[in-house]
Amino acid sequence: MEYLLENEFLQAAVSSQGAELVSIRDKAAGRELMWQADAGVWGRHAPILFPYCGRLRGGAFTHRGVRYEGGQHGFARDMEHALVEKDEAHVSLCLEANVLTMEKFPFAFRLVNTYSLEGCSVVHHVQVENQSGEDMPFSFGYHPGFACPFDAAHGTQDYVLRFSSPQTPTVVEVDEASGLVTGGTHTLFENVTDIPLTDHLFDHDSICMKGLTADTLSLVETGTGRGISVDITGFPYVLVWSVKGPVRFVCIEPWHGLPDSAGATGEWLEKPATVHLAPDESWGTQLRMAFQL
Repeated sequence: MEYLLENEFLQAAVSSQGAELVSIRDKAAGRELMWQADAGVWGRHAPILFPYCGRLRGGAFTHRGVRYEGGQHGFARDMEHALVEKDEAHVSLCLEANVLTMEKFPFAFRLVNTYSLEGCSVVHHVQVENQSGEDMPFSFGYHPGFACPFDAAHGTQDYVLRFSSPQTPTVVEVDEASGLVTGGTHTLFENVTDIPLTDHLFDHDSICMKGLTADTLSLVETGTGRGISVDITGFPYVLVWSVKGPVRFVCIEPWHGLPDSAGATGEWLEKPATVHLAPDESWGTQLRMAFQL
């Protein structure tokens, strides 16, 4: 089921399947701002990544001697989420541990995704509750895909990825074939504010950055000033990604987590770059996407 949100500036739609934001429209221009999930290119809009980000080494992890198999980015994006509450400009959806999730992740949890329209911004708040009797390590990541170019009059060369302050990001190296962290790092950009968008920027898959101090990372149309600003404050990792070839969308992905490393033991309690949540505790994070229309 899709839930529709609206305010003076924006219309949005959130699907109960995966609690996924599937549409944001500029009301004045009638323009769709999100990637519309062309299955021949990339068949998603803005999936949520839980309880891990990226791939598991060997496609599985082990906890207390039991092996749990899992695909890329966890399972929450592929499950039905129940409605908690809704009004004109916000909706909350919930996924709770059940028989199916316990086969993939042996912890009792409650995951609540809340979307709110605030002026020309969409705010996506996440709360995770540990309802288990033991510590629960997990990761969470955002993966919104924005339509780019914004219209037929512009091309890839008209866009930049813009930090709110000059950055020299450390790039976390990920093996392109396996999707696993290699342990290496390098510097791809030095003291930059703008990264020009090109049709070859993502030839080797995503760019995973750490050590960022900027408040926002934006996708900007240089000739008009139109853009999308993503608040990246407090996120240890931020990825940018699109499919290879001509740019049709750009994902800006703040993550609390990383894929497994090539040398990972597979023991869930030893997985690095995770949030550790004590029993009966809760944890929250928030993504703000501001649209310069």
